Amino acid sequence: MFHAGYERSPLPPARPDTGERPDAPAPDTPPVGPGDRTGRPPRPGGSKQRDAFFDNAKYLAMVLVVVGHAWGLMLSDSRAVNAAYNFVYAFHMPAFIVISGYFSRSFDMRPDRLRRLVTGVVVPYVVFETAYTLIIKRRVEGEPDYPISLLDPWYLTWFLVALFVWRLTTPLWKIVRRPVPLALGISLLASVSPDIGDDLDLQRVLQFLPFFVIGLCLRPEHFELVRRRGARLPAVLVMAAALVFAYWAAPRMNFEWFYHRDSGQELGVPWWVSILMNLALFGCSLLLTACFFALVPRRHMWFTALGAGTLYGYLLHGFLIRWARAEEVMDTHAWLTEPLGIVMVTVVAAVVGTVLCTEPVRRVFRVVMEPKMAWLFRTDATEAARERAAAGGGSGGGSDAGAPEAKTPAASR
Repeated sequence: MFHAGYERSPLPPARPDTGERPDAPAPDTPPVGPGDRTGRPPRPGGSKQRDAFFDNAKYLAMVLVVVGHAWGLMLSDSRAVNAAYNFVYAFHMPAFIVISGYFSRSFDMRPDRLRRLVTGVVVPYVVFETAYTLIIKRRVEGEPDYPISLLDPWYLTWFLVALFVWRLTTPLWKIVRRPVPLALGISLLASVSPDIGDDLDLQRVLQFLPFFVIGLCLRPEHFELVRRRGARLPAVLVMAAALVFAYWAAPRMNFEWFYHRDSGQELGVPWWVSILMNLALFGCSLLLTACFFALVPRRHMWFTALGAGTLYGYLLHGFLIRWARAEEVMDTHAWLTEPLGIVMVTVVAAVVGTVLCTEPVRRVFRVVMEPKMAWLFRTDATEAARERAAAGGGSGGGSDAGAPEAKTPAASR
């Protein structure tokens, strides 16, 4: 299996990998290929399948992101749209982030995982931050002097910065005693700290942090609690009650609370109100996220395979949304803000999000979303030997499965 003299003893099997991306396969499901990263014996037939539940969840969360952004184009025109917008924003990014955290459970500073962090998160961030600035801000929105700044994420790229920071801190959350209360405390402190500034969009990074840490702490048995058939009816009732409450609250509440990008003082409330508001939003988001998971189909659906391309849909749809905003499409075609027009916009947004996750689109953009970049990294001899062992049928996991991706998210927001 190994060249003579290269290794004196067999290499240990590759450690289980739950993925470095928001749209990687579920950690308790082996990837397609000969290796089973869980260490369990191969299933009869030798074919390894992704867990349909997680792919379904990633796809549905990503579609809600696209639909939510489409609704954002007509918030001032309809109370019903405002209510639906607030309802969806209460849980779609928290759900995506929880999935991203769940898929990051085994992240450490191993070279192959750091490489995946660079190629799967850093490179797309640099590419899309630059593209958004050059194409959207400068050309479409007519701001030719708008600077390209990798320290100040614009629009959707904040999630990539957040994922990079969260994932690098994963080893820390594994060693502290009570990671979720600690993360929540950091989040609340950020929400009353207006001096944090815009660098790396740290307000969002810190305020959404608890959801990522919750994902890190979850285990397959936790998801089984909400995947039971008996959980669906309570989830539907809670979702319906939340939607009714959102309709009542729509004219009374500032929807910018759901963005988690500003402190309470910046939103015009005292610091203690900000803490209470963020605690309430955290509980609401967590409950609705659990209900969302309860309603996600567990079996293979027609859209299940699209769950592997959620990061593509997440990043690419931003160009269309910003173009529609710059061209004032809703003002030009006022009928789009009427009930039938709202339904049509919703359907079109869902279709666009779906198409952007398909394999043809992924093939076109894979060079910037999943670049190999072998020229940039040094080859690790131990890792190369492990890969040869896996390719030759030895024990250990196969190659890291990529795309939300939650990655994500979707990842996983």
